Amino acid sequence: MAIKKTITVDGIEVPFKASAAVPRLYRIKFRRDIYKDFAALQTSVQEGDEEGSNLDIESLEVFENIAYIMAKHADPENVPDNPDEWLEAFNTFSIYEVLPQLIELWGLNVETQAESKKNIAKLTAR
Repeated sequence: MAIKKTITVDGIEVPFKASAAVPRLYRIKFRRDIYKDFAALQTSVQEGDEEGSNLDIESLEVFENIAYIMAKHADPENVPDNPDEWLEAFNTFSIYEVLPQLIELWGLNVETQAESKKNIAKLTAR
């Protein structure tokens, strides 16, 4: 089951969606593993702060790519096929404001999937 959340980015309400399809969409578009990227990004952000950001360019790009895929998944008709075009809609895009909300959304999605597996195991155990 997919989970959607609207997050305000630079004063614009942006829908984001997390589901089992996101890792595949991310892998197809960027040829990377979203689980590894999310873990590395989370570590980078926890070590830095908004005032004196030490985030490297790769971490920022990973964040933008994850946000893009989750936005494209939520609203495929209105989000461009290119992440650069999508980012052009914003003046600023604070990783410290948006990433915690995307992590929360992703966590809810993973939690929902784990719960479904438990329920399936109960049903098949009969």
